[in-house]
Amino acid sequence: MGSTVLSLRIDGELLDRLRQHAARRGMSVQDYVVRTLIRDDFDERFKTAVEETEKFYGADDRVNDAPGCPPRSG
Repeated sequence: MGSTVLSLRIDGELLDRLRQHAARRGMSVQDYVVRTLIRDDFDERFKTAVEETEKFYGADDRVNDAPGCPPRSG
């Protein structure tokens, strides 16, 4: 897989915060942003996979009755 350049225009305050977060982890701003995007993408794909699995197999009632879960339909 190749790479592509993405150019962003961001607020100076945001860039400063990104620099601080990246520095705490010993990373460049570019690496920090890329890792954050990858993590967010993984989280979204994982959530979708869980939802699809629950649709296929049916969700466990104990999980659905847990506090904070939306009420079951039907």
